[in-house]
Amino acid sequence: MQTALITGSTSGIGLGVATHFAKLGYNIILNGFGDAEAATKEVETFCALGNKVAFVGADLMHPADCRRMIEESVSKFGTLDVVINNAGIQYVCPIDTFPDEKWDQIMALNLSSVFHTTKAVLPHMRKQDFGRIINIASVHGLVGSAHKSAYVAAKHGVIGFTKATALDLANTNITVNAVCPGWVHTPLVQKQFEARAARENISVDEASQLVVGEKMPTRKCASSEEIAMACAYLAAKSSVATRGIALPVDGCWTAQ
Repeated sequence: MQTALITGSTSGIGLGVATHFAKLGYNIILNGFGDAEAATKEVETFCALGNKVAFVGADLMHPADCRRMIEESVSKFGTLDVVINNAGIQYVCPIDTFPDEKWDQIMALNLSSVFHTTKAVLPHMRKQDFGRIINIASVHGLVGSAHKSAYVAAKHGVIGFTKATALDLANTNITVNAVCPGWVHTPLVQKQFEARAARENISVDEASQLVVGEKMPTRKCASSEEIAMACAYLAAKSSVATRGIALPVDGCWTAQ
């Protein structure tokens, strides 16, 4: 039975990916700063093939914690076949007043942790002659947006790292790819819609269409399930020739 580690998986996209992989029969390693017990129980409800769920706490802003997370994950189930680097944070502010500490935090979690986690897991994947590394980048790894300098820079870096690492591993059975979501409907995003609806005295549905429609011609968010399905394709044993790609799931955002 294969094991998948999903960072930042106690809520949002990461939790959606974890539940989808649980349905597929993977053992699941959760990680994140949210409610670990609630997330574990939720994912466990989708375990129907004898697969199990475990939680490994780690502050991925610290390289040593990235390495410890990998070692503990391997020890849980004896193998680590899929790593999905999903953990990330955002901060919105014009560049001239962007706080230095926020820049450093976003770079540490959104970009550097991808490097440290990938580097730590490669010896295990080489030993078992199999591995799938999937980096949750963003549409902002492909295009820019105002007031998001650190996030855009980090996500562009993730895509560059994905390409370079895929080339380094081109002659192995370890693949590295990225998924680039646009707006995804999560509880956090729902709160943004509700806040705009309250400010402008419109319905939440109208607010969501306004917010999403500014960038995505579909005017509809993607679902966490859709992101999970993209990850599942990239994680499959048969997806051996798909390497170094940045797969948009963005409602035509980058098609414009």
